Amino acid sequence: MSAAIVWFRRDLRLTDNPALAAALAAHDTIVPVYIHAPDEEAPWQPGAASRWWLHHALDDLSQQLQGRLVIRRGASLETLQLLVEQFGAAAVYWNRLYEPAVVARDSAIKQALRAVGVAAWSGNAALWFEPWEVATRQGGPFRVFTPFWKRLLELGLPSPGPAASAQLDGRLAIRPGTVTPGGTSLAELGLLPGIGWDAGIAAQWRPTRAAAEARLEEFLATDVRDYPQGRDQPGRERVSRLSPYLHFGQLGPREVAAACSTGRHSAAGFLRELGWREFAHHLLFHFPHTVGAPMDTRFEAFAWRNDGAQLAAWQRGRTGLPLVDAGMRQLWRSGWMHNRVRMVVASFLTKNLLLDWREGARWFWDTLVDADLAANSLGWQWTAGCGADAAPYFRVFNPALQGEKFDPTGSYVRQWIPELANLPPKWIHRPWEAPPAILHEAGVTLGSSYPRPIVDLKATRLRALEAWARVK
Repeated sequence: MSAAIVWFRRDLRLTDNPALAAALAAHDTIVPVYIHAPDEEAPWQPGAASRWWLHHALDDLSQQLQGRLVIRRGASLETLQLLVEQFGAAAVYWNRLYEPAVVARDSAIKQALRAVGVAAWSGNAALWFEPWEVATRQGGPFRVFTPFWKRLLELGLPSPGPAASAQLDGRLAIRPGTVTPGGTSLAELGLLPGIGWDAGIAAQWRPTRAAAEARLEEFLATDVRDYPQGRDQPGRERVSRLSPYLHFGQLGPREVAAACSTGRHSAAGFLRELGWREFAHHLLFHFPHTVGAPMDTRFEAFAWRNDGAQLAAWQRGRTGLPLVDAGMRQLWRSGWMHNRVRMVVASFLTKNLLLDWREGARWFWDTLVDADLAANSLGWQWTAGCGADAAPYFRVFNPALQGEKFDPTGSYVRQWIPELANLPPKWIHRPWEAPPAILHEAGVTLGSSYPRPIVDLKATRLRALEAWARVK
């Protein structure tokens, strides 16, 4: 009887899982394993919101595996070697990840296993194409999205693999609910917070495979029709909200593309946005230094400010700019933020406050349930103007104008900043300009119930342009 270990990481599904499918095709019994080794991902260990999601996603996967998921904590290589010996496994299978620290670790593990006669196989569950499979006509990596997307369409989006659930019957190596020698329980990993700050996140999300499938079906049946316009309107939320499911691999990108192709409504605009996710991983693989350094080297000399008080005001949603504050409060309470608002809050931090984009990237990393190193790095550098295909530095999003354009009735601001809920639409995005009588009638006292703006938008825009002129 040939046994194989299937090492689950961020591919927490049984359908369209190349590692699981390959192991089932070549071996008689399967040992599904999750190893908790966050320090091996340093300096980008999962943040607090990600750990919350991971706990529930692992619980859901364990239930799909009939309680037979082996959970271990410790160094990945040593743990895999012990499991190989314990179960007499001939091979270890996993799906690739693309963060620099993980790439280095996985390469070392593959070499070490093969050196002692254990087969090691890795596949692609996270992307449509491997980063090295998509190249320019000259054979190099892309730095601009539009030609990258055209190349993806030329290659043709791949179809998903099969569901493995039926093949698992009688082929899992351990009894249900067994804690194997040296193993641990999910609760013992300590992924959930010790204090109950997660109530808002728990109210917003169901981190299960079934919820991912249901949300995809619902989105393609309804919201995708309004996606081209609705994706910019945070008060309507005509967006997929699939990003955390994709990040943790509870849903695969090939599955999403296949569902889009068979839906009743065109999903071309949505698929193109998913192409940005693919582009982010392409950049991360080819330019790994960009997780902490600007791709545009001119920004290495940029004079970022250091202002802890303004940073804290931004983090807490107390800047006095309603659209910015609504976004930051939505992030803290729900673990997520609408993409249009992500751009606005990032622009405000890096340009109006002139604070380092890495400060924002770190805060998002800890507070987003969909925190993804590739997308986080690309998004922050794009808005700051220092990344690949970046927004020009002189593009400074004005939060008041953005609010008036994309949240004209103020419904988004009212939801997340209830102290402004009674302001008329004319003033809700610029309460500092509202007549005193209007503020009084709405129960708003600037500087007390709601802060005055911590900066002048026009003056700080000019300051940002002057700082850019000194390095360009």
